[in-house]
Amino acid sequence: QVQLVESGGGLVQPGGSLRLSCAASTTIFTLYAMGWYRQLPGKQRDLVATITSDGSTNYADSVKGRFTISRDNAKNTLHLQMNSLKPEDTAVYYCNAKRLVWSYWGQGTQVTVSS
Repeated sequence: QVQLVESGGGLVQPGGSLRLSCAASTTIFTLYAMGWYRQLPGKQRDLVATITSDGSTNYADSVKGRFTISRDNAKNTLHLQMNSLKPEDTAVYYCNAKRLVWSYWGQGTQVTVSS
């Protein structure tokens, strides 16, 4: 069992920046593929960005060039740097850890982009 705890969400104006973090409670963090997803009420949970155990990244087209996913394996932490935020980025952001048949989710952190 892996526990994931997100932090860093909040209210930001359009054009602003936020940095999300996800702390993972596992001693084998380096073996997990990690990702950020987001969800609006009543909508499906959509991929934002993923990073493999060897550091390869993948982004949704809507966030390419604005968001950067990274991982700190020494601290068992995942990050999402979000720049040039838009109102349409407003959602609950979830951290995900995947390995083999296992998939774990955090509780989510709210990001609201509004003036």
